[in-house]
Amino acid sequence: MYDVLARAFWQENVRTCFALLGDANMNWAARLSAQGCRMLYVRHEHCALAAAMAYARKNRDVGVATVTCGPGVTQLITALPAAVRAHLPLVVFAGEAPLKSGWYNQEIDQAPLVAATGAAYHRLHLPERMPVAIRDAFLQARRERRPVVLGVPFDLQNRPWDGPADLPRPSHELLPRPAPMPPHPDDVASAARLVAGAERVVVLAGLGAVEAGAAAACRALAEKTGGLLSTTLPARGLFHDDRFCIGISGSFTPEVGLELLAQADLVIAVGCSLAYHAGGGGQLWPKAKMLHVDIDPVAVSQGQEVARHHLRADARLGIEALTAAVPARKGAWRSDALAARIRDTKPDSHVFDIEPGLLDPRDVVESLEKALPRDWEMVNSSGHCSWFFAQMPSRPQVNFLTIREFGAIGNGVSFAIGVAAARPERTVVLFDGDGSLMMHVQELETIRRHGLNILIVVMNDGAYGSELHKLRSEGMAEDGSVFGYCDFAGIARGFGLAGKTFKNLDDLPKLVAAFAASGGAAVWDFHVSDKVVSPTIRRAHPHKRA
Repeated sequence: MYDVLARAFWQENVRTCFALLGDANMNWAARLSAQGCRMLYVRHEHCALAAAMAYARKNRDVGVATVTCGPGVTQLITALPAAVRAHLPLVVFAGEAPLKSGWYNQEIDQAPLVAATGAAYHRLHLPERMPVAIRDAFLQARRERRPVVLGVPFDLQNRPWDGPADLPRPSHELLPRPAPMPPHPDDVASAARLVAGAERVVVLAGLGAVEAGAAAACRALAEKTGGLLSTTLPARGLFHDDRFCIGISGSFTPEVGLELLAQADLVIAVGCSLAYHAGGGGQLWPKAKMLHVDIDPVAVSQGQEVARHHLRADARLGIEALTAAVPARKGAWRSDALAARIRDTKPDSHVFDIEPGLLDPRDVVESLEKALPRDWEMVNSSGHCSWFFAQMPSRPQVNFLTIREFGAIGNGVSFAIGVAAARPERTVVLFDGDGSLMMHVQELETIRRHGLNILIVVMNDGAYGSELHKLRSEGMAEDGSVFGYCDFAGIARGFGLAGKTFKNLDDLPKLVAAFAASGGAAVWDFHVSDKVVSPTIRRAHPHKRA
């Protein structure tokens, strides 16, 4: 039976699978590998699914992972809700305890655990229907854009297959391919009147704009209205070469962007989810009306009233129609002087006292921005350090990935593995924090074993930075958030990777050039001061006055 199940996955064009083997999935995985599928064997089940998440995002297709039953499935519970909230299509082949056994050590009711995360769970208990059920799982993952977990008892996998030789038609031959949705003329006219009455327009693009190929249309609308451009964090870099792009909108907005968003009187959100952390509730643009252009526009998101004006359409077609309907004008907002301010103003100008022998994380990022090649793949993890790493404005969106929808740290190394699998010809740079990397540091061995070309840049402040600064803002003891500067370079060498500790930035350009020439994998550990607090934390958690 496991031969047929492996062929059913292969027929779905599964050519990469992230795996950790156990009794309930290893025979199937061996057969899938024999079909020609590239198997990346990780050291923790969470990392298999997290890597598949990044692979799915980067390839805009279904990511596939496999784990065994019981503890293999329970290890997925942090990654699954992140994938659900990021709308990532995944199929997970998970075993189940053998049905014939009255007792099995790793038996657990897996379905409610998976369902609680928002993912779908299907018990495959009828052998004759399993190939169709696999096909339907891929259809569901693609249509609903969420993970589907398949529970397959491993005693059923070992049964002989006496069904038909031919498998059902694969999902990619059956999936509807609807054309992009054009806007209704009445909605375009209403939106055009709204735009015509605005003086300071910001066109804000999200991942929906990226997927629809709407970047050029957004630029054209901003230029015609004399407006500015911005993106959500996942779409960061979509307008990296436009001199009137003010950067990310939301928690990671640079200094000049905050000032300009506060002056806006209309924000046109294109293909955005209008999440709280993107400023969707208007906290960054208190004077502005909001027009939401999306195939599924919303009025309320994450408990906030967001947009009162809507244009239901494909992002590109909607913005193209709106641009054609509005009159051109030279806005007072756009000017050479403003473009120069956007270009030359530092993302954060706050002054901190840096201890001798430690680095300012803002200086680290500025140096990396200058030194790293433009075509390397960039993966930004989570945690306090991620604000600093997001401030690399010259990097195009096509080479950038971040997935942060569940607020969990510890995913960075897995995401880098997924991107490296999706882009094997590219160098991948992971930007991570010390606390995040330490959570799954064992995957350094996975990187070495599979020969992945990954440079890991660690912003090491010797602590869980977000918690440290929040505790300090409350005047609370910080002991539980401080761990000290561990030797990541030594840890990397122990796993067979190159490692280096940075306490100054003098040799960085030369070392980047050397790494570009040699390839391979390395961990670069930048010791930074914990006195530098990101603007996000400073705004949300100001220090209490005595």
